[in-house]
Amino acid sequence: MTTWVALLRGVNVGGITIRNADLVALFQDTLGFHDVRTYLASGNVRFETDAAAGRRDALKASIEAGLRERFGYDAWIVLVTLTELVRAVEGFPYDASDGARQPWVIFCVDMATRDELTAAAASLDPAVDPAAAGPGVVYWNPVKGSTTDTPFAKILAKATYKSRTTNRNLRTLAKIAS
Repeated sequence: MTTWVALLRGVNVGGITIRNADLVALFQDTLGFHDVRTYLASGNVRFETDAAAGRRDALKASIEAGLRERFGYDAWIVLVTLTELVRAVEGFPYDASDGARQPWVIFCVDMATRDELTAAAASLDPAVDPAAAGPGVVYWNPVKGSTTDTPFAKILAKATYKSRTTNRNLRTLAKIAS
């Protein structure tokens, strides 16, 4: 069995409300996964299945189709193994205990997206938008309260990244990983 984490994009924001119990029912009863757990109310589902990492695209497609059918919205997820998620958490290159900053991990559907975002961040002020590439992710550590206002935040908000990224706070990821 492989432990996977589905990171749903745009859940419980912008009018798309899905209860955790309904997510568990979909993943467990409809999709047939095991040991299904949700974290917080922001679309984080950890589960087990015998699908190996080589079947990631098919697994992702089946989950997105299940979400679309059950909840009636244009669903996008980033799908990672628990091992990949732990590696992303452990690789955070900034001081995660700095109370003045907000530690974010931006998960990307592919390396091209990660590289595109990393290149965009390289042209920005690192004091305002500290960002660095990680394993399939971009780490971002803006000042608290500025996560919708900085130049990098405006790049992330572009429609082109809606189906290709999802952001999680490092503390949320640590809870999922434990």
